[in-house]
Amino acid sequence: MKCLYRLYQLFIFIPIFLLLTLVIGIIVIVGCMLGFGHFCSYYPGRFWSWITVRLLLLPVKVEGRENLEERQSYVFVANHQGVFDIFLIYGFLHKHFKWMMKKELRRIFIVGKACESCRFIFVDKSSPSAIKRTYHEAREVLKEGVSLTVFPEGARTFTGHMGYFKRGAFMLADEIQLPVCPLTINGSFNVMPRMRDGHWVNWYPLRLTIHKPIYPIGKGKENQDYLKEESYKSVMSALVQEYQGYVENLDQ
Repeated sequence: MKCLYRLYQLFIFIPIFLLLTLVIGIIVIVGCMLGFGHFCSYYPGRFWSWITVRLLLLPVKVEGRENLEERQSYVFVANHQGVFDIFLIYGFLHKHFKWMMKKELRRIFIVGKACESCRFIFVDKSSPSAIKRTYHEAREVLKEGVSLTVFPEGARTFTGHMGYFKRGAFMLADEIQLPVCPLTINGSFNVMPRMRDGHWVNWYPLRLTIHKPIYPIGKGKENQDYLKEESYKSVMSALVQEYQGYVENLDQ
């Protein structure tokens, strides 16, 4: 069965995925240039992610959509198990948002330019002024009433376990006084762990758990700490037993 699945990936999935990525990327870039940024910054990418998961025949279960209010903006925070976190959240969360991502992703052919056209936030840590600029861009996006999705660990896991959460996302939520909505991802590490980037995809069920949003209790450091700690506990609570517990990630 594994052999058949790999042949399917090689001769069917990969050609379709590459063509689809090219077409969707061009649609996004041109659409944003023509003034359709609100639509093109979300829906083409959502379809691209959804069809990628479906083409790979990966089962998906989403729990907790009832916890989201239609017109409410959120700062979504999720554990970072692997590259398929992106496809799972983008394709199945069903909430308009923008990504906060590593600046290195800007260099990916077509995808990087498409993300730039969508006004996704590229995290630049090269200098204090660059960090300040990144924070300002994210703040402006949230002020426009759009949600933001962040991986507060800042790096994918090497073990399937969670590292620590950095403060940036929670500082933004505190400043704009937005609720933080924790997301727990299960299965992405098993589908393609970080150590096997570019290798065969493993068939494994994916699960996205949308927790109840955590609302501010004030403003300032105490509120930031509260949002961060409660989010961490929520995300951890829905991880499968195999990946429960903190494990240091040296890449953070």
